[in-house]
Parts: sequence; structure tokens; C-alpha cells
Amino acid sequence: MSPLRRSLFIASLLILAGCSALPGRHASVPQSPPQNAVAPKPVRIGLALGGGAARGFAHIGVIKALEAQGIKPDLVVGTSAGSVVGALYAAGNNGFALNRMALEMDEAEISDWAVPLFAKTSGVLKGEAIQTYVNRAVHNQPMEKFPIPFGAVATDLASGKPILFRRGNAGMAVRASSAVPGVFQPVKIGDRTYVDGGLVAPVPVRFAREMGADVVIAVNISSQPEAQIGTGSLDVMLQTFSIMGQSINRTEMADADVVITPKLGAMKGSDFNGRNLAILAGEQAASEAMPQIRAKLKAAREGEALSSARSR
Repeated sequence: MSPLRRSLFIASLLILAGCSALPGRHASVPQSPPQNAVAPKPVRIGLALGGGAARGFAHIGVIKALEAQGIKPDLVVGTSAGSVVGALYAAGNNGFALNRMALEMDEAEISDWAVPLFAKTSGVLKGEAIQTYVNRAVHNQPMEKFPIPFGAVATDLASGKPILFRRGNAGMAVRASSAVPGVFQPVKIGDRTYVDGGLVAPVPVRFAREMGADVVIAVNISSQPEAQIGTGSLDVMLQTFSIMGQSINRTEMADADVVITPKLGAMKGSDFNGRNLAILAGEQAASEAMPQIRAKLKAAREGEALSSARSR
């Protein structure tokens, strides 16, 4: 090979070798790790379940609809009936399991009548049965062991202040949260006495925030007082309780990102026979609120991503 041809051959090899090092479909360029990168904080979803006695079966429908769309709350807080459903859900029962439990529930199983005529009582129901029912349903797990962080709101009878139970006996906390004055006897825990959380937080939105929720989905099952007029003593007491909670309820729900209000019509708080219709109403209301829920979650996630980018 002549010197000229040898020189051209060597030059060609050098050019080809250089080309193979250029970035292309099969080449990779080492990336330096970003300095001080901060991953966006996951958006925590809080589910705040309100009180409303038998109307609380609607909470189950809401949970089923959320699960159907792949939305799983990171924490749950409940008042009264909301604490019952919330505890069962946070302990690991999904929406379909809750539905089955509701339809199988015997009202007598959670009703333990006191005898006010012969005993010094301040309620027609003792509440021990609902405590036993909840503890059995959650396999006697203490609240702090639940897969989903859970809180139950009750009212300190002496001070009138709210208390958020997050540890200890789940059934007892739910019993205290559900102790509607005049219906259930007050619950003594330690040296304090507690009654229904609906007196101070009918829909516990602020407590969902306190537990760390970024987006709060509130479920309001309270009724308009005019829809609850009844002649029985139990209906009258629940009606009175509903009236008392109206103004507090409006203030509380103003801080929620999404408020789901199942269309329960004139269903009374004592109507356990309407449980299936209540569950369906909860599903429908949550499905209708889904675009708003997704928009709130998207905005919250974008906000977290922007905040993380600024902190780099």
C-alpha cells in the first residue's frame, strides 16, 4: 500500500472511531447527579367521616367509590357513626368487606338497653355492645396498630373540649365518639368522661388536617332538621342533636377540599333498614364528586412538585 493510501486509511479509521463515541441511539452520556435534589413530598389524603347515626352507612358507599377509582386515603378520622366506619376501614377492611359487614349487622348486636327506671343512667343505651362489636371486628387491635392512621373524635363532658383518640382500645374510643347524650350513656376513660364528638366536630375536618392531611375529603351525612321530624323519643333526641350541630358543621366543612353529601333525603338516624339505600347514595355522591377530587389532588401534587423544585 502506498504511503498516501495508508495515510487515508488511518484517517478513515480515526474518523469512524470518533463517530462511534458520539451520542446516538445506542450511546449514553454519563449524567451527573443533580445537586441538592429534593423529591416532591407525597400528597397525603385525609378522609373525614361525619356523624349521623344510621345515615353513616353512606360512608361505606363513599369508600367503595374511592377505591374503585384507585384513591386510597392516607389517614381517616371519624365522629360518631363516622368513627365506627372509619375504625373498621382503617383496621384493614376494604369497601366490599364493609358492605358485607353492614348488611349482615344485626341492630340488636349493637343495642344494649339500660333500664332508667331502676338504675341511675343518663342514656337508654349503655354502649358496651358497640364497643364489643368494634373490637371484635378489628381483631382487638389497638388503634396505633391499624394499617391506616385513624382518629376518633369525642367531647370531654366536663370541659366541653374535643379530644382526638389515636391510641389504645379502638372499641372504647368509638363508643365515646358515638355517645349521643340522652341516647347513650357517657363513657368514662381514665378520670375523664366523654360524650359524642358531634357536639364539637360533626364532620372532623380540622382533625384530619391536624393528623397531617394535605387534601381533605369530608363526608357530610347530617340532615336538615326539617327532614328528621319524628314522634319517637329517639328520633326527637337525634333531631335535637342535628339542630345543635348545624352552625359548627358549616364552619368545619369550609376548611375541606371536597365535601361529599350523599342524598339521603328524609332517612332518619334510627332507620337501620335503610342501610342498603344509604350505601348506594354514598357511592353515587362520591362518583359525582370524582372530577373535583381529581382536580384537587392534581393541584396539590403540582404544588408539591413546584415547592420541591424551588428548594433545589
